[in-house]
Amino acid sequence: MRRSKALSTLRSAVALMLLALASTVRAQDDEVGRLVRLLGLRPGAVVAEVGAGDGEFAAAVAGAVGPGGRVLATELDSQKLERIRESAAKAGRTNVVAIQAGVSETGLPDGCCDAIFMRDVYHHLTDPMAIDAALYRALRRGGPLLIVDFPPTWYLSPWTPDGVSASRKGHGIRATDALAELVAVGFEPVQTIDTWRLRWLGADVYALLVRRPPGPPQTRAP
Repeated sequence: MRRSKALSTLRSAVALMLLALASTVRAQDDEVGRLVRLLGLRPGAVVAEVGAGDGEFAAAVAGAVGPGGRVLATELDSQKLERIRESAAKAGRTNVVAIQAGVSETGLPDGCCDAIFMRDVYHHLTDPMAIDAALYRALRRGGPLLIVDFPPTWYLSPWTPDGVSASRKGHGIRATDALAELVAVGFEPVQTIDTWRLRWLGADVYALLVRRPPGPPQTRAP
């Protein structure tokens, strides 16, 4: 009897795990679709993901730009760069390029991108103004930049990532603060989406869409 009950519990747990995995895959597919539409990505476009993590999202976006386009996926350390390459190979994407970045530099060449996006990365920047200026330079004129991030929340507020200004008041960054920094280097606001997706424990993730107008980066403080 006990064995039967334990087996039933195990089956239920496995079923819940499979449902959660399927839900995660659907959520990523939905986010990829929204991102592609907002950035106006088409076959042949060059798009960069700054802070691409394991590269799975970059590989998914690579399908939207097709074999004639490219996804430039940046990361700081060599292990993550290798994971990006592995994810691209697993997905059969030959148009994903892993690029070494630095804490104050994206590693992207000037004028290389039709669009750029960052997901849950911006609040970790220790030199945001330098990175924002580098993003500006990497975009072609009129190119969009999408920042997906979350505000500081009560359960993470006591902890600020190493090297990040204490003025951020915890793990995360308010949309208004991120937008002020982006505008300070010359980006033009386009749209703010307050509920891009739900994060763990219900914290809303927002998205900021800005664009690069003609002209060099600015240097004034936010």
